[in-house]
Amino acid sequence: MSDQTQIQPQRTWQGPSAPERLAILRRARSIAIVGASANPARASYFVATYLLSSAPYDVYFVNPRADTILGQPAYASLADLPVAPDVVDVFRKDADLPGVAQEAVDAGAKTLWLQLGSWNEEAAAIAENAGLDVVMDRCVKIEHARFHGGLHLAGFNTGEITSKKQRLSGRG
Repeated sequence: MSDQTQIQPQRTWQGPSAPERLAILRRARSIAIVGASANPARASYFVATYLLSSAPYDVYFVNPRADTILGQPAYASLADLPVAPDVVDVFRKDADLPGVAQEAVDAGAKTLWLQLGSWNEEAAAIAENAGLDVVMDRCVKIEHARFHGGLHLAGFNTGEITSKKQRLSGRG
């Protein structure tokens, strides 16, 4: 085996099914984005703009180096939020995830949601042992849009073929 070969840890954790993820999103009223960025090139910014414009959630931003993001206050930590968030959506590096999971537990969150590419079974165990739902390696924006028929609006070609006549805007 060469030095460049990386061994991926075995994934043993099983995440919630599509109907269970839909139920999580339907129950949620607030989402805290940990690792939120004011940089439009960052994934967290893209997700934040979608959630603010196309989803029914109160959105809170957690970034200790920012004062505001998208015109809203940014908080230094989950503990500083004015509410216990229903969903903690995490954009942080792998090594930070167990600590963020514990912060989510301590803040009274109901769900720990790790974004696409984020998989940490230690973080999942911390959250699940405290009674939180856990979603890993999925994007809140993509899942919300998928369940609510908005993937085409979110920049995705759904590939859906339909015989229904399309309505043109501005026409009755």
